[in-house]
Amino acid sequence: MLQEERYQRICALLETFKSLSTERISGELGISRETVRRDVIALEAMGRLRRVHGGVVLDSARSEAPYGERLKVRAKEKQAIARAAVKLLQPGHTLFLDAGSTTLALTEELLTLSGLTIVTNSMDIAVRMAQAGESMGQRHEVIVLGGRLAPGIAATCGETTVSEIQRHRADFALLSPVAIDARNGATSFDHGEAGVARAMAERAAHRIILADYSKIGESSRVSYCPIGSIDTLVTDGRARKLAALAEIQKAGPEVVVA
Repeated sequence: MLQEERYQRICALLETFKSLSTERISGELGISRETVRRDVIALEAMGRLRRVHGGVVLDSARSEAPYGERLKVRAKEKQAIARAAVKLLQPGHTLFLDAGSTTLALTEELLTLSGLTIVTNSMDIAVRMAQAGESMGQRHEVIVLGGRLAPGIAATCGETTVSEIQRHRADFALLSPVAIDARNGATSFDHGEAGVARAMAERAAHRIILADYSKIGESSRVSYCPIGSIDTLVTDGRARKLAALAEIQKAGPEVVVA
């Protein structure tokens, strides 16, 4: 793995979870503790994190990792989750999709179906559907929610977006949180993104959370869907042995392991 790629992945993990142990970085990236030590020293010098005993913490001046960096992290796990999630859907369903790297991965799998109505705040999802329509014909009706453009990600948020969500009813809300645990449910780092996801969850008959293993048992700043309101959690095989996954399952949601 190239040095810059390691830097991006460490920062993406840290901006999601705010603190990381040296052991976790080593395990996530598959690199030695010595390589972790050199990388975090370099990143601290860049002002991108702060070292503490046993690991690193997020510099409080920084917010969530850039969207482009998040797209590169755990791509195989997100693809597996997308393939499992699409099996829960049928033609004729209306879906809410929020903006995220996992829901973007889901978009590719949705192209194997037809006859869906997709309501989304994600420009990336809308553009991908439009591009597919040129080559494959229009497979789905896509409704793009208006609102204020969110900083750092091609998506809308704010009062206008939430108001538009209230005009729709969906069979499923497929949401990609920053983290999920049995105590706080699905959580996000950004208040605007959480507001959109919360509104989608409230206006859907069923709520499906898409979260890879690194998000299981973790919590971020803003809760938007309590664990008791989640119908299904779709995760990847690396989450299977996590005690936190068993705790989530005991709390009520059906768990689908891709």
